[in-house]
Amino acid sequence: MFIIRAFLYLIFVAVVAQMVTFEGFQQLTLAEYSERSMVEYLQSALLIIACGMFYFSSRLHQGLNIAARLTAALLAMMFVRESDAFLDAYVFDGAWQMLVLSIIVLTLYSLRGHFRDIYASLKSYSEHPSFGIFLAGFVTVLAFSRLMGRGVFWQSLMGESYMRVVKNVVEEGIETLGYALIVIAASELLVFCWSYQKKHQQQALKRHGVLKEASV
Repeated sequence: MFIIRAFLYLIFVAVVAQMVTFEGFQQLTLAEYSERSMVEYLQSALLIIACGMFYFSSRLHQGLNIAARLTAALLAMMFVRESDAFLDAYVFDGAWQMLVLSIIVLTLYSLRGHFRDIYASLKSYSEHPSFGIFLAGFVTVLAFSRLMGRGVFWQSLMGESYMRVVKNVVEEGIETLGYALIVIAASELLVFCWSYQKKHQQQALKRHGVLKEASV
């Protein structure tokens, strides 16, 4: 099974890479990789998928419920942030800040009475392989892509031949890879929680069967 998953992840990352290069192949020298490019839409889609997976995982495993919900909320806020240009243009200026604040308030409200369990749930998740993959994707998005996308670096490197699109494609490409890693992390957690739930149900059925036989 792990070999199949590894192969599927390889195919997934390859498809993501092809989608990143799609705009360049289609628009050639007119490609800009701006905030309204296909890559930006791809990043938003990956965030929605990962967010949904983490939320669904929270419904399957009680011990990881809080950690998965917090992660889903974090990804939801990142999705809103990625959509800031659209929200500012078609809703109102500063709409994304209001939505992020709303997500924070709703998340805290949903955790009322369980704040003492947050650390234990996060610690439990940190011991799962999914956490390492998530952390790798998270720091890739927030740190590595930003540092590699610094305009001053590319201007120093390319001099008078500086082209902003080169900086954009490197930054957005690395950022998309980070989001792909987060989706893989979400997939790993979902598979684990699904297996856990299935095993838990089977054990419950066995106990029910034993009790039924004993009563007879």
